[in-house]
Amino acid sequence: MSHPHPELSDPPEPPADGLRIVALGGLGEIGRNMTVYEYGGRLLVVDCGVLFPETEQPGIDLILPDFDYIRDRLDDIEAVVLTHGHEDHIGAVPYLLRERPDIPLVGSRLTLALLEAKLTEHRIRPVTRVVGEGDRSTFGPFDCEFLAVNHSIPDALALAVRTGAGLVLHTGDFKMDQLPLDGRLTDLPGFARLGAEGIDLLLSDSTNAEVSGFVPSERNIGPVVDEVFRTAQERLIVACFASHVHRVQQVLDAAVANGRKVCFIGRSMVRNMGVARELGYLNVPEGIMVEPKELEDVPADRLVLVCTGSQGEPMSALSRMANRDHQQIRITDRDTVMLASSLIPGNENAVNRVINGLTRWGARVVHKGNALVHVSGHASAGELLYVLNMTKPGNFMPIHGEWRHLRAHAKLAALTGVPDENIVIAEDGVVVDLVEGKASIVGAVPAGYVYVDGLSVGEVTETSLKDRRILGEEGFVSIVIGIDSSSGKVVAGPEIHARGAGIVNEDFDEVLARIDQVLRDAAGDGVNDLHQISQLVRRTVGKWVSDTYRRRPMIIPVIVEV
Repeated sequence: MSHPHPELSDPPEPPADGLRIVALGGLGEIGRNMTVYEYGGRLLVVDCGVLFPETEQPGIDLILPDFDYIRDRLDDIEAVVLTHGHEDHIGAVPYLLRERPDIPLVGSRLTLALLEAKLTEHRIRPVTRVVGEGDRSTFGPFDCEFLAVNHSIPDALALAVRTGAGLVLHTGDFKMDQLPLDGRLTDLPGFARLGAEGIDLLLSDSTNAEVSGFVPSERNIGPVVDEVFRTAQERLIVACFASHVHRVQQVLDAAVANGRKVCFIGRSMVRNMGVARELGYLNVPEGIMVEPKELEDVPADRLVLVCTGSQGEPMSALSRMANRDHQQIRITDRDTVMLASSLIPGNENAVNRVINGLTRWGARVVHKGNALVHVSGHASAGELLYVLNMTKPGNFMPIHGEWRHLRAHAKLAALTGVPDENIVIAEDGVVVDLVEGKASIVGAVPAGYVYVDGLSVGEVTETSLKDRRILGEEGFVSIVIGIDSSSGKVVAGPEIHARGAGIVNEDFDEVLARIDQVLRDAAGDGVNDLHQISQLVRRTVGKWVSDTYRRRPMIIPVIVEV
């Protein structure tokens, strides 16, 4: 990918007494969170997550941060600190560890347990260090303090980093639920204490900066879930994130209250809930669970399926059910489906397709648009203002959000009194230095997308994706021609074939005549270079298709030298 900020030059050498911050993901997008801190020639990485592909990235499984910025300095990394166990914060760790397997991974007990289960599938045995709220640890020149924050997954942490350049508070993803299901509050006294100490730079979650007020409590969802269970005719299918332990706990509690059995569907759901149960974060009542192979033995009105697919992921269990290609589960008009999650920006069309697919087969679909079945895990504007007023940062940098979220959060910071010149709005690859209490942009480094396609990592380029989009949207036309190697004359063909281009075979006679003429003219001019001939054929066919059909399929000449 080209330089992300052509108006910014390469950054200078890091200042000897300053802290350098470079986000390799998570700014200007929802996902791929990864921030690199540098002080005294050493590096501390906070989070290492993935971004999930959109429809214009066909065939892509995952999108990783670009490790090029740190690839030559992997030995300088003191640790990778993980704020919580969501995929957009831990999903890229296996790919980083392929490059240096012994990088210490630091995080809470649940976060590391979820990650270790994932790393087992990659056959990686990591070096880990469990920390909890209230702990304070040193990693090289980085003095790190960990604070509890409330989020849509247990055991989330904020991180305070102290260096000779000052104190930085990195909130990670958080909200301020005052009645959390697990009783674990965001450590507001800790935030206030750090504010009194003097926070030189605050990096804070921006996802809901445009949403006024405060996020409702998770407890508000309980009665709604109970009502859905009570009114479901027969089978109930609940789709949520495979890491949303709190939501799954509410489903289990409602199942017990309504006399239903529960079955987890999908590898990630089974794996993550198994980890959560083993560590005591998920309370599974005795005798409530059934295995997929036992589903036929349970009456439909006594069954709950918990699966993934709330974001419309094409290969998820729920999407396969909506498309009627799930091996075990066939949606009927007596099913109730509950999508217990909010939409990640960019997934709207995929989710609507799933809802329509389920509705087509008669299912009753309950989602956030028609019932309170989910609350966000990210602080709204009222909570963000509260944190800004409590911490009183000298400098502010919004993180974790698209451009509109970052801008909205910056405006909130200005309203609380942070000077405009001390508010840094950066995006991926922008280099920020904190020197003598002032944060400023000093340059930019490449921070493009790295695509995972099956076993291929980084081999698919933007050009490849453009070709895939053209093939998917416009189809292709191939022309096979045999050319005499000495004279350049046509000895076989041309044969022309089209797929997905919307061209009628009978119409090819017209363009074949044009190709014949172009090739005769080229032979008469002594042109026998295969590349030149290929280009002549491509331009001739491309112009004919454009003029005749107003389409732009991929044109593939195949010139065979005889």
